[in-house]
Amino acid sequence: MTESGNRDVPVAKQVPFEREHHGDTFVDPYEWMRDKQSTEVQEYVAAQNRLCENRNKPLASLRNTLFDELKSHVQETDMSVPTRMDGYWYFTRTQQGKQYAVQCRMPIAGPDDWDPPQVDAVGEPGSMPGEQIVFDANAESEGHDFFRIGGMDISKDGRWMLYGVDVEGDERYDYRIRNLETGEELPEMFTGISGACFTPDAQWVFYTVLDDAWRPCAVFRHRVGTSIDEDVEVFREHDERFWAGVGMSFDERSIVIGTGSKTTTEVLMLPVDTPEGEFKAFIPREDGVEYDVSFACFEGAGEHGSDIPIAVVYHNALNPNFEIDVIDMRKHEPPYRLGEGVCVASGSPYGCERGDDVEPGASAKPIGAPYTKPGNPAIMQGAHGLGIEGIAIHRNFVTMSYRAESLTHLAVMTKQAAAEDFLARRPWRFTELVPPALEGDWDVDESVDEVNEERAAVWQAVAGMEDDTAGPHAVRAAAGVIDDFQRAQGDGHAVHGASRRAMTSSDGATADAMPGETRRLYSIGAGGNPSYDAPRMRYSFSSYTRPGELHDIDPATGEDRLLKRATVLGDFDPRDYMERRVWITARDGERIPVSLVWRRDVPTCDSAMFITGYGAYEISSDPGFSVARISMLDRGVLYAVPHIRGGGEMGRAWYEQGRRLNKKHTFEDFVDAARALQNAGLANPARTVADGGSAGGLLMGAVANLAPECFAGIEADVPFVDALTSILDPSLPLTVTEWDEWGDPLHDAEVYRYMKSYTPYENAPSSADDPRTAHFPRIFITTSMNDTRVLYVEPLKWLARLQSAGIDAIAKIEVEAGHGGISGRYKQWQELAYENAWCLSVMGIMH
Repeated sequence: MTESGNRDVPVAKQVPFEREHHGDTFVDPYEWMRDKQSTEVQEYVAAQNRLCENRNKPLASLRNTLFDELKSHVQETDMSVPTRMDGYWYFTRTQQGKQYAVQCRMPIAGPDDWDPPQVDAVGEPGSMPGEQIVFDANAESEGHDFFRIGGMDISKDGRWMLYGVDVEGDERYDYRIRNLETGEELPEMFTGISGACFTPDAQWVFYTVLDDAWRPCAVFRHRVGTSIDEDVEVFREHDERFWAGVGMSFDERSIVIGTGSKTTTEVLMLPVDTPEGEFKAFIPREDGVEYDVSFACFEGAGEHGSDIPIAVVYHNALNPNFEIDVIDMRKHEPPYRLGEGVCVASGSPYGCERGDDVEPGASAKPIGAPYTKPGNPAIMQGAHGLGIEGIAIHRNFVTMSYRAESLTHLAVMTKQAAAEDFLARRPWRFTELVPPALEGDWDVDESVDEVNEERAAVWQAVAGMEDDTAGPHAVRAAAGVIDDFQRAQGDGHAVHGASRRAMTSSDGATADAMPGETRRLYSIGAGGNPSYDAPRMRYSFSSYTRPGELHDIDPATGEDRLLKRATVLGDFDPRDYMERRVWITARDGERIPVSLVWRRDVPTCDSAMFITGYGAYEISSDPGFSVARISMLDRGVLYAVPHIRGGGEMGRAWYEQGRRLNKKHTFEDFVDAARALQNAGLANPARTVADGGSAGGLLMGAVANLAPECFAGIEADVPFVDALTSILDPSLPLTVTEWDEWGDPLHDAEVYRYMKSYTPYENAPSSADDPRTAHFPRIFITTSMNDTRVLYVEPLKWLARLQSAGIDAIAKIEVEAGHGGISGRYKQWQELAYENAWCLSVMGIMH
């Protein structure tokens, strides 16, 4: 290794290494960097870190300012809302100056105690009467540069805790068992495993081990108090495409092993009262079919007040966008099959690869075409891009999660109404929850009082329909109220916020050149409901401009209580910011949703733009609040998120059209979105910085090669940029399990050629003679030497190739961290300030 000129850029040696597959030979000059322990690699890493530090020295003042701004908005000493589990209220405390949170608990007052205790939010951990420190990560992390909790399980009586920690960043956890009454730890330790769980009585531990490729592959059983040498393997997954995991069912009646690939799953179960028995598949594995199962009952809904035990099955055997079936267990003994029972909800097959199996011609229809199915709940009729995501049945309520219009949706109903609808075999009467409107905010086109009146009418109507004593006239009247409300709101009914008119009307704040819009953007979901018996349902939401809120709601009356709103200190006011979702047309004609966020008093014209994306694994980039984002928005930056194919925003078809031999849609969607925003005059290419991590880092490398003129700079975090080399090597961590996502280039020549045409490392400029180098964006790379998901060697090789072509590329390489970066919140804030300072500087913003 040498250094070039006055720029002090390390020049990596080139050692030709030939990779031959399917009649193609690729000469890789930097494959020698894979030897992590070699002195040459370590010296190269150190030299690149010096270069990065020297280049970013002029940004020290901006970094400090950004860190101070972020810190000034955070309530550093705070606590979460207590959540009841068994006999305790559990909550988390954070303290000013401390890197990690402290887990605490207080005993419940009695079996009917469902109101969270009033806890001093700024008190010291353990300071309240009866408060006990369960786990203090600050104390536990002493002596370690990296520290992450892998999991925590507590016995039903609250006495024993099973917990795992990772101090290397390699996602192999060491688990111990601790007596929470005495602090004593049992001698057995489960070293380097993936995860573990207790049986409720804490007499047994079931845990998952990893193979050399970092794949969770087998489950073992351990009797607490015995040597781990006596542990018994109870399951092994021999298919290398599949991973395995173990846990308890929600009703704690079964130990559950889940095993699955990217496209196929299987659930094996064992009654908890026979832990030494044999696990059996609930429904045998079928290639290409994903399913999950849970158990509950309709209490008192049977003849003479008996309970009706039910199995709830979530699967895609008959519908690629999933359906939910409820099976009456009184009438059925094993074995079971997918598709039996009463179908509660099913997704849209439009645009899906197997869509024609559901409806002739469905696969050729646009993904966003409105979908109507008579058996679906009313709130889903006419939905666009409908995907079913799950259902949860508790003693007093039922919740359902789904996707439509590229956003998350949450619905709720009483358990009594669910039982009635199930027995009557009619569509379930779910009510959609919409976040409460913020008074005086830009997204409200009617007064909050009017919204509350509409909300009350809906709950009263639903309550009337559920009341057997109301009589037919009351039921018809209630239905009429709902019909009126639906006509006002659009498809289905919604409560707790502005109507759908507010979600789709024009705000007049951005250029008319961007067609279509959605004004209210948010992520919403049920959360903090670990107890089956809870009388009220907790749900949370956040948006790009509104900090997260935790509420609970009485499904019978609609009474809603705010439990906690995330505190943002300083002069922050969510009304000062705007958010909007527009739809751009990609080069193949597909309409792509793009979220935009900006400061309200800053015109969105020729702006600096921070544009970020992911687009893989059916993971959706949903709206969420970020304190660090405030500093960018306050400096006039337009924040953009193209919801590109490969994610799950518009259901399964959205994912299918951005994976395997459709993967290039992901990159093209991102480029087309950036160009559309720039052509509309909203953003300036010379001041546009793109960002993505992991598979989103692959996206960054691909779009830099595809359209370098669109970006002034690109930040690529732990980027998967040498994808083809990695996916060709089955011995590398996670490779075989990834074939379902990317295709199998090792055995399929078409996949090989397709991946080679886009993988960033092989397609990046390799010399200054490449015409792209004249307008190639500046590149900032982050990576970690202990990363097991995207090995450090990928970004390191990419960096060397870019630098050899004279491209301005630097890398910040962590030597202690893993795929998720460094640990500790203040360290993470400093890291974020470091990265954002670089991005702002590329945009020409230095203050």
